[in-house]
Amino acid sequence: MSKSIFYHAGCPVCVSAENDIVELIGANNVDIVNLGENKTRIQEAEQAGVQSVPALVTPNGNALHINFGASLQDLKG
Repeated sequence: MSKSIFYHAGCPVCVSAENDIVELIGANNVDIVNLGENKTRIQEAEQAGVQSVPALVTPNGNALHINFGASLQDLKG
């Protein structure tokens, strides 16, 4: 089984969601990507269907948007 990918921007909302996701599904089952620090992966997130962060992309390819921290457009600057 593939890992889920959790995209976030490093804001307090995102960090809180990251902690909850890791606790729920386990650190070994999720890759954490901070798009605020790693802007090179924004296009990857967009292609996966992410429109805002925090968001979790499941192994099945579903983009689950959690709360609202920032849009990907805001991260592009």
